[in-house]
Amino acid sequence: MGIDGDAPVPPHRRFGEEGGRLSYGGYLRLPELLAQQRPQSEAPDELLFITIHQVYELWFKLLLHELENAREAMFAGELWRARHLFRRVHAVEKVLIEQVDVLETMTPQDFLMFREKLAPASGFQSVQFRELEFLSGLKDERYLGSFRHASDTELARLRRRLEEPTLWDAYLTALSQRGLPVSDDEIMGSLLAVARDRGSYDDLWQLAEDLLTHDATAAQWRMRHVQMVERQIGTKSGTGGSTGAPYLRGRTRLHYFPLLWELRAWL
Repeated sequence: MGIDGDAPVPPHRRFGEEGGRLSYGGYLRLPELLAQQRPQSEAPDELLFITIHQVYELWFKLLLHELENAREAMFAGELWRARHLFRRVHAVEKVLIEQVDVLETMTPQDFLMFREKLAPASGFQSVQFRELEFLSGLKDERYLGSFRHASDTELARLRRRLEEPTLWDAYLTALSQRGLPVSDDEIMGSLLAVARDRGSYDDLWQLAEDLLTHDATAAQWRMRHVQMVERQIGTKSGTGGSTGAPYLRGRTRLHYFPLLWELRAWL
């Protein structure tokens, strides 16, 4: 007999309504999730603005999870697994870029109806986005002073990211495991060896290309983001106190893996 005297559920029928163990909404915690969109004004487009940015944070959470696993796979010498995870990362990052199209359906006039309600909140304060940059190699301790409203837990996460190995550190380990030197004065020679001997090092070359795609796609997102900001607010300052579009445009020239870009000039 089943629970409370019910007839037992055959093993082949336990997935579905007959099992009665878990619902779609319960598994995804939909009541809690859908209660998190709380506009601060009556402006019609504020729900769009909140939804897009909450979705971004969910994608950031997934990217951190996948990139951490890719890093550990590189340290473990499991380059095939790292490459599989990077394919997922690249797919998610393309979605991040495409989401800007949805946000741009909001006109500047629509945004101005609630923009003043946002101050001093700003995307500049996204802890997870800064974690992604630190994990990818763009470590800058000065940003810790920008998170005045962050919790102790969030600040501890950022400090941990500053101290822990980056994706580049993991790639250097993968090179060294194949007998290639990785000291500062020898690393370019090792990268050239990988590039010129695909027969011996194709997995390392392809993994480097995965890192470069991660770098390039992040740069595309930054550029797309700054274009959206310029389209929405022009040269106005950001709600968090930054210079707005000029600050964002300055960051479009950043690279996670500068040596992989420099390598092209040596080939």
